[in-house]
Amino acid sequence: MRDLDLTTLRLFVAVCETQNMARAAEEAHVVPSAVSKRLAQLEQTVGAKLLERRRRGVAATAAGEILLGHARAMLAAANRVARDMEDYGSGIRGQVRLLATVSTMAESLPDDIAAFLQEPGHRDVGITVEESLSLEVVRSLREGSAPLAICWDAADLEGFQTRPYRSDHLAAVVHRSHPLVQSGRCSFAQTLEYSHIGMPAQTAVQTMLNRHAAILGQRIDYRAVVSTFDAALRCVRANLGVAVIPAEIALPFADALGIVVIPLEDSWARRRFAICSRDFAALSPAAKLLVEFLQTRARQG
Repeated sequence: MRDLDLTTLRLFVAVCETQNMARAAEEAHVVPSAVSKRLAQLEQTVGAKLLERRRRGVAATAAGEILLGHARAMLAAANRVARDMEDYGSGIRGQVRLLATVSTMAESLPDDIAAFLQEPGHRDVGITVEESLSLEVVRSLREGSAPLAICWDAADLEGFQTRPYRSDHLAAVVHRSHPLVQSGRCSFAQTLEYSHIGMPAQTAVQTMLNRHAAILGQRIDYRAVVSTFDAALRCVRANLGVAVIPAEIALPFADALGIVVIPLEDSWARRRFAICSRDFAALSPAAKLLVEFLQTRARQG
């Protein structure tokens, strides 16, 4: 079988979608006879009848439906090739949509993205970051509504490709007069002796804490449940309880708020984050460039 040319496939798809040869020709800015000739050659090339005439136009045959699916895939691939080559020909450019968990947005990710955008070679790259809970990030990535995400590597990442990003360390954040400050060391079990400042149950941190409390056969006594890390720190400043949150979030505000950050000694308290995609090879050049940059920044500390 001879090679299939993209122009003919594009016309074939147009005829199938409009179910009218004249209308497809008009949209392609060619005469109907040219479309008819190309489609006849296409049928000869594949050795099967692809279209059948009906009272109100034309419709794909069974063989035509099969070819239609392949044609759409080939045209989509050709469009990606053209777009990617255009990016390389005029410098990397494009728009990258990135999903990120609450913790990563509260830690180093904004600074890493700002550093990426300040690079002269990235001036034509735009980045849209959307913050969401871990479960929603994974769901959106699995549904294909976003090509790239960053989340905790303990999330359900089955079927995804991952690259290492940064890590953090959960800590007990307390008022400087709190009894836990005296020892200078702290396990999660020790914090359960005191009232807690909690985050919404759906967050990754809170899910982890509730699970480990259950393993210890205890429950967390919540004095307050807040929706942001900032609110949690303010509650700690008011000496309302212990907040177990990433040390990386609390440390920059410790002196100003009069709080103490005590990293948990539990092995599970150190979390790792991953850059996730359904297929890194299928990402746009701009997205690939961002992934490489984020990994480099993470390695540099």
